[in-house]
Amino acid sequence: MAYSNPTEAIEQLAASIGDNVYIDVAKWHLYLRDAHLHTTLAERFYPMLSQGSITENAVVEVLKSIPVKLGGGKAELPLSDLLPMQSQVHLLDVLEEFQQNL
Repeated sequence: MAYSNPTEAIEQLAASIGDNVYIDVAKWHLYLRDAHLHTTLAERFYPMLSQGSITENAVVEVLKSIPVKLGGGKAELPLSDLLPMQSQVHLLDVLEEFQQNL
C-alpha cells in the first residue's frame, strides 16, 4: 500500500502497533494504544523502515531508549523491560509487514 504522505504512514503504523503490541503488567495485557505509546514507536520506527534499515537489534535499542513512568512517576523503566517476548515478536511482525507494504 502506498501512502500519500509520511503522516498518513505513521498513523497507519501507529494503529497497527497499538492493536498488536502490549506491555505485561501483573499478567494484564495493556496494549500500547491504551498506554499512549504506539505513536511514539511509530515516529521512531518510520524513518528506519523507509530507509530499509530496520533490524531486530535496532528495534531492541529503540525499545530500551523509551522510558515508561510507573506509579505516577515514582519509578521509570525502559519499554523493553515491559514487553514480553511474544509482544516483541508481534512488534517485529508488524514492522516487517509494514516495510513490505511501503
